[in-house]
Amino acid sequence: MDNPNETYEVYAIRYASMPRLRRDNFVPADPHDDASMPMDFYVWLLKSPQRTILIDTGFGKEMAARRDRRLLRCPIEALATVGVQPGDVADVVITHLHYDHAGNLGKLPNARFHIQDGEVDYATGRCMCHKPMRHAYAVEDVVQLIQHVYSDRVVFHQGDSPLAPGVQLMLMGGHTKGLQSVRVRTQRGWVVIASDASHYYDNMMEGRAFPIVYSMADMLAGHRRLLAAADSPDHVVPGHDPQVLQRYPLLEGDSTGIALLHLPPKSP
Repeated sequence: MDNPNETYEVYAIRYASMPRLRRDNFVPADPHDDASMPMDFYVWLLKSPQRTILIDTGFGKEMAARRDRRLLRCPIEALATVGVQPGDVADVVITHLHYDHAGNLGKLPNARFHIQDGEVDYATGRCMCHKPMRHAYAVEDVVQLIQHVYSDRVVFHQGDSPLAPGVQLMLMGGHTKGLQSVRVRTQRGWVVIASDASHYYDNMMEGRAFPIVYSMADMLAGHRRLLAAADSPDHVVPGHDPQVLQRYPLLEGDSTGIALLHLPPKSP
């Protein structure tokens, strides 16, 4: 029987990185801002006694080489670090279909994939006729998702939706047409996994958009929604910020970096 007060352990699993400058990460950009602001890549794992839910699936060696990213480990193999095998994962939330969030779908043999209607519409429709709009997508990942549709392994959502006790999907848009974030109940309260609704802490805290954007208005409104849905600003976790590993306790014995988001942030 489902526990209506179910809480989860939440892990941010770092699997890749790339160098960037601050001016690369904000609209409007300051051409003189050449300070380093690197990008980390994560998948997120939710664990309770009743269920295991993966948020996003990362990318692999071929995509890392194609896009000149530093792959630190396979994000699916990294699940074993927290005691989860690929076959244990029954539900995967695809926040959006960009290459760094929706690869490796074939490595999860028993999973159902949860995605927004608007994201599949966007990634397979007329917007992809424009090279700049399809740049962050990998057609092979989109095709594999559609293959899973035909195998009855995709669950479509239209707007905000409960996924399980203590787990809620939030349609955000902005970065892509169908981007979704995830609100999850933990022992410290409601945590929101922003994914790319806010790449960095500074995007949402300063109200500054990230340059890859489908709707600027939705992205900026989304920053406020993230903060409103969480128990405090310290309960919102951005999608790509290296500070996540600095702010939260880390899983002992893992040298690449797994942050324990169900625990309070470390004192400054």
